[in-house]
Amino acid sequence: MLCLKKTYKPTRSDALLVTDIQNDFLPGGALPVLGGDEIIPALNEYAKLFEKAKAYVFASRDWHPPNHLSFKARGGPWPPHCLQNTDGAKFSPDLKLPGDTAIISKAMDPERESYSVFDGTIFLDELRIRGVKRLFVGGLATDYCVVNTVLDARKLGYETVVLMDATLGINVKPGDVDLAIQNMLQAGAQQATAGDFPEEAEELTTAKAEPDDLQERSFKRAEVKKKARMRPRGSSKRVRTERKS
Repeated sequence: MLCLKKTYKPTRSDALLVTDIQNDFLPGGALPVLGGDEIIPALNEYAKLFEKAKAYVFASRDWHPPNHLSFKARGGPWPPHCLQNTDGAKFSPDLKLPGDTAIISKAMDPERESYSVFDGTIFLDELRIRGVKRLFVGGLATDYCVVNTVLDARKLGYETVVLMDATLGINVKPGDVDLAIQNMLQAGAQQATAGDFPEEAEELTTAKAEPDDLQERSFKRAEVKKKARMRPRGSSKRVRTERKS
């Protein structure tokens, strides 16, 4: 039996989530993801694609208070990062999002870690208001905020697609990224790259970073092949949805 490859075309019932493309998570930041800036061109192209389709675009951000429990001063694993109203918490200046992008701030409660964009925010309400049925997710980092968001989306019943050429992981422990991908797939998430949007293939540029590879993952930066390959937790209060300025 011939198995046709699944393709995607964004519609008004779709949403793109750009996860945590903030200065502190990029080279030179307080908690950088190696090569994190290399997925920004792909995210920009996806944002243009979704804007053109009149689909919805969201951008999440860590918005930590100075005394967040995840910081090393309080026994957490991370250095201070993405502190509210600091340059490190700002989105990368290279990130180009539509003017009506809805911003979701998370991890604002100093006593609670929140990796998922659904945790302690009104993101779910915003998706329901807009009638979103399918969520496309890219950004940083695969093995933390991306995987937790995707798993929550699946638990909530959303068809969820991980944009493999527009997400990158940390891999604090070897195999963390592979495990995150495996968990997302087992939860029913799908994988896609630019080549899976055939009607827009000529407009979408290939990201500089290779997709996360389920079979063999290398974090050494390499030249991306022209044709994209798939080998394949916030506040106890509800936070505002803001608009990108």
